[in-house]
Amino acid sequence: MERLNWHLAEQLARFGEVRVIGPQGAVTQAPAGVIVREAPLSPLPGFLFHAAQLARNEARTWRPDVVIAGSGLTAPLSWWAARACGARTAAYVHGLDIVVPHPVYRALWRPALRRMERIIANSAPTARLALGIGIAPARIGIVHPGVDLPMPDAAARARFRQRWGIAPETPVLLSVGRLTERKGLREFVRDVLPIIAQAWPDVVLVIVGDAPTQALYAQAQSPQSILETAHAAGVADHVRLLGPLFERDLLTDSYFGADVHVFPVRELPDDPEGFGMVAIEAAAHGLPTVAYATGGVVDAVAEGVSGRLVPPGDAKAFAAAVLHTLDAPPLANACCAFAQGFAWEVFGQRLARELST
Repeated sequence: MERLNWHLAEQLARFGEVRVIGPQGAVTQAPAGVIVREAPLSPLPGFLFHAAQLARNEARTWRPDVVIAGSGLTAPLSWWAARACGARTAAYVHGLDIVVPHPVYRALWRPALRRMERIIANSAPTARLALGIGIAPARIGIVHPGVDLPMPDAAARARFRQRWGIAPETPVLLSVGRLTERKGLREFVRDVLPIIAQAWPDVVLVIVGDAPTQALYAQAQSPQSILETAHAAGVADHVRLLGPLFERDLLTDSYFGADVHVFPVRELPDDPEGFGMVAIEAAAHGLPTVAYATGGVVDAVAEGVSGRLVPPGDAKAFAAAVLHTLDAPPLANACCAFAQGFAWEVFGQRLARELST
């Protein structure tokens, strides 16, 4: 979400002056020309308090036309700052920040979202969540998150496989993202991977990511618990945990080096998948995705074009879709063409239109 907010600031800076209230250290990541005011991130309540003061002071002195919250979490801060200067208010919402199952959050944050003049949802399912808490349809717009479009790299596949000791002909399934209960990696390893391994005995599941340490609401699946599940299911030899791969080049090589991106998101009450950014990132690298059709994932995967969508929780259908994709993958060009509709420049244009509505 942090990276998304920097892209948001960068794109809006194409249309006007932008200032950001962010956590301490944020200035090192700021786009050129964007002024940043910083507040200590930890503890979270302290950050919210200090950020609110900074935002209100900035609003009084600078007098912006629009104050936008990068998520529902900062909506009360943005609304309070906008009140100081008569600015319009908006919030970019992600799904979970609408439905967090905490009574204090629901009592204080939801009213702030209802007061926003514009709610911009990251997907159609997130927009429906906004409707569900009483936000008028006329005040809701949809702008999907953007994606970087990489240059083709013919050497990336071999480089990835050589680095991690994977043979050139080995089928590789890739998972990218935080290891949370919602992402469903443990269930995938237990219920889906054994079916795939029976058909493709040399298949490898490469997992990029780690359990979250700071999140609005997330229950973790530790790497150790995933490995223990793999051992119990008899597929431990098929699982590789690479960690978070903070180096962007290594992550890019992972997308280029895999055969199928698997996205087994679970359908959990009060913990929706707002969009499915990794499916768009995979498509941008020509990599098809197989995913459960839940939450905003349905906006991030084009059935038969950039991958396959299967009924939520249907492990056999998921395995069958992966096997079909390994046998007859979508054309990489089709995946890339789909991802082009999510380029950051497109995101910026759509966001600017929503803020002027």
